[in-house]
Amino acid sequence: MEEVYQAASGRYEAGMKYRRAGRSGILLPEISLGLWHNFGDVDTLAESRRKLHHAFDCGITHFDLANNYGPSAGSAEETFGQIMKHSFAPYRDELFISTKAGHDMWPGPYGTWGSRKSLMASLDQSLRRMHLEYVDIFYSHRYDPETPLEETMQALVDVVRQGKALYVGISKYPPEVAQQAYDYLKAHDVPSLLYQGRYNLLDRSVEEKGLLQQAEANGTGFIAFSPLAQGLLSGRYLDGIPEDSRVARGGFLKAEALTGEVMGRVRALNEVARRRGQTLPEMALAWLLKDRLVTSVIVGVSSVAQLDDNLAALRCTDFSEEELVEIENIISK
Repeated sequence: MEEVYQAASGRYEAGMKYRRAGRSGILLPEISLGLWHNFGDVDTLAESRRKLHHAFDCGITHFDLANNYGPSAGSAEETFGQIMKHSFAPYRDELFISTKAGHDMWPGPYGTWGSRKSLMASLDQSLRRMHLEYVDIFYSHRYDPETPLEETMQALVDVVRQGKALYVGISKYPPEVAQQAYDYLKAHDVPSLLYQGRYNLLDRSVEEKGLLQQAEANGTGFIAFSPLAQGLLSGRYLDGIPEDSRVARGGFLKAEALTGEVMGRVRALNEVARRRGQTLPEMALAWLLKDRLVTSVIVGVSSVAQLDDNLAALRCTDFSEEELVEIENIISK
């Protein structure tokens, strides 16, 4: 018989720090756990359970999902639902759970993009899979250029009014459309809690587009995904491509991305991290968290040990001016 999970009594004294999401009452852990990979039906439930239990025991209260996470699509939410039902149910009010809709999910014209029908149906499916009455935040996962923005945003407003989500957010929206979304949601008394965007040492487009500052100006928090550039900044590829790596398995990170120029930058960054007494992934996470405009950073992990490695970044998120200049020179070449 499986032992009943009991959360660590010192989970809020484990070293986790929390930051306010924009102009809201919500505090999020500096590191959140994403279930994009490693929690699907191709992975073992026992290992997924260990990672989620350990994360909560370490003070991670925010779990980031989407309807299509897996693989296969929907299976990460099903995995989370099993653990929610058997482990986390007594702690529901301590958890901040997100899901999203907007990418391809089911066949036909209503299983993707941002129509009211698609978003509403997707959220109902997600709630069933996760054994939840509501999610804490529901995102429009991507901007739909073919659907009127007002339709997408009104669907977000309505899921809050229906009690199916406490907050809403947007993900990967271009800045000009993001501002329209912020304005619509604010005018309907359901302001955007979070903007979720890709941000790491090798991809700083959110800086270049002004999305961090725009979110702050609108009272919206910013939460970063892909902080290790899909593994490029994990340190795994400093000496080649391991056989069991994401690249070798044909994942989203492709071998052709590991160019000589890119790996030269990665090795130079690794040297800065070594001098700081950190691993490369620790420094990559710390570099994001140095910025007060970043509310939280979403990490994906394949093991408890990898999660602990990521959490070690919280020990030192301060950088000297010399370190920042050196990093800037490396990544802006």
